[in-house]
Amino acid sequence: MPRVRYVPVQDPTRVRDVRVAAEEASAAAGLDERRTAAAALVATELATNLLKHAQAGEVLVEVVDPPVPGEGRPGQVVQITALDHGPGISDVDGALRDGFSTTGSLGAGLGTCRRLADDFALHSALGRGTVAVARVGAAAGEGAAEAPGARAGGVNVPFAGADFSGDAWAWARSGDRLTLMLADGLGHGSEAARASTTAVEELRHRAGLPPAECLPKLHTALAGTRGAAVAVAQLDTWTGRLRFAGIGNVTARLREGGRWRTLLSRPGIVGVHRPLTVREEEAAWTAESLLILHTDGLPGRWTPPPDTGLPPADPAVTAAVAVRDAGSPARPVRDDTAVAVLAPAPPDRP
Repeated sequence: MPRVRYVPVQDPTRVRDVRVAAEEASAAAGLDERRTAAAALVATELATNLLKHAQAGEVLVEVVDPPVPGEGRPGQVVQITALDHGPGISDVDGALRDGFSTTGSLGAGLGTCRRLADDFALHSALGRGTVAVARVGAAAGEGAAEAPGARAGGVNVPFAGADFSGDAWAWARSGDRLTLMLADGLGHGSEAARASTTAVEELRHRAGLPPAECLPKLHTALAGTRGAAVAVAQLDTWTGRLRFAGIGNVTARLREGGRWRTLLSRPGIVGVHRPLTVREEEAAWTAESLLILHTDGLPGRWTPPPDTGLPPADPAVTAAVAVRDAGSPARPVRDDTAVAVLAPAPPDRP
């Protein structure tokens, strides 16, 4: 079961913990010595920036699917996410330039992160805080030339800083079909993680199936586990259609024009009890579409703000912003929390 390394950064001693987490994740992802060193340095810089500019924050280090999947089983990458509720950055473009500093330092932190990472993205809002996401790994940028118009990303926060999250997301490609799945294993801890990890592994073999046909296969695979709530969304890039089906309380929201539409799941638990028939919804996918899947770590009535994902943002950043805002000190998170986002490719991609 893949670990999710969660490090609250409240004093300088935790910077080393973030660096060690990045090195451990790099080993799990099979990165070579050079890329491991890059991941460790990026993690160190992001943690240090939290203390300099926000006094405190959180760093998540995960091994995830790349934003653009290749055929079959994708090579995985190390994703480092830094979140804070600090004052925000007034000049984001300036902050990414070497030499820019508001604290009298050398000002090389975020510029270094952008150079060393295969993907680096930043979102900051005055008074709300900052989110930075970096991905390091040979697969992070692969497949972009073949990317059929979409990318995905997510973040996963284990409840109470546990080693394992009972939630898991995955992203797979089969020809023109791109499939995004989010699973929420029943309960917490390692047994919940085993259920959601089993769902991820089964998806790798079923990525070409429509969602309503994939879910029964997942149900069979999860027999003997605690079971999980599972949502599956599939984009057919040839037809420009999105298909969705879910069982359990994973929430799906699709942006259509200027409004958010909730895609409905059926009651049940995959692996334990599923409905005899699974309802599949279908919708058009356009350059303005955005799909957000989230587990019940986010409030059930949470609705994405109007500016979510705008301007076109890295989907992992969009996911991390949702987690940050939902988990403010006034609204503490009470469960494992995972958010996965499917977004159109930016205009400069094919």
